[in-house]
Amino acid sequence: MSNDRQNRAARAEQMRREREKADRKQRNLITAGIVTVVIVLISIGGYAVKSASNDNKKNTTVVQPANATDDYGVVYDSVAAGGTQTAGTTPVQVELYEDFQCPVCKAFEQANGDFLDRQVEAGTISIIYKPFSFLDEVGGSPNRYSHRATNAALCVLADGGVPAYKKMHDLLYEKQPEERTDGPEDDELIDRAKEVGVTGIDSCVDTEKYVPWIDKAKSVAAGAGIRRTPTVLVDGQEVQNPSGGAPQINDLQAAIDSAQS
Repeated sequence: MSNDRQNRAARAEQMRREREKADRKQRNLITAGIVTVVIVLISIGGYAVKSASNDNKKNTTVVQPANATDDYGVVYDSVAAGGTQTAGTTPVQVELYEDFQCPVCKAFEQANGDFLDRQVEAGTISIIYKPFSFLDEVGGSPNRYSHRATNAALCVLADGGVPAYKKMHDLLYEKQPEERTDGPEDDELIDRAKEVGVTGIDSCVDTEKYVPWIDKAKSVAAGAGIRRTPTVLVDGQEVQNPSGGAPQINDLQAAIDSAQS
């Protein structure tokens, strides 16, 4: 082989090596870029997951809902009901301890709810709803519906006031799941809040903001002797049904009349 041919072959080999070197460099750059993008995406994804996790972290601090009383009640009176209150009269206080998962509470509401509502609107009584969510502790619902439903109602109370709470209260009883079954999940409870005109409580529901308050309310009530739901006190005295079971309209009317006299 002549020198000229050898030189050309050498130059060709050098050019091939340079191309390979350039190709390797480009591949390395591309690989590094892909790795960087993947790392960034993983970081963003991890941050999003962490943020979502932090946003949905369950609350462990007792927080009193706006529009609730210091003694763990929700007062439904003639003003909240849009009724009238005669000047110089004081409504009889009716305390109602209840659990939204309790079937007897639902039956009580169905039998007596309209009567009590009319009494509130007329200014004869005011109802103090007292959450007593205990059925989760005895297997009332596998997915803790008792606590979560009460929490959702309190989220509605804090955001929409007592009239909205009353609507949510009635709706939760209307659509109460069977005892010892899974109740609606949080997204459905949020939808029910929307049905009564309250939105923007997703975080309140997801983080179970008022569950520690609910547990505190139950503890205080149990310390005062409350053992079951529904328990009804009129003017501080428990109303009994002589036939057993939850009080009925005649029992309630008699207790109200006695308190007025």
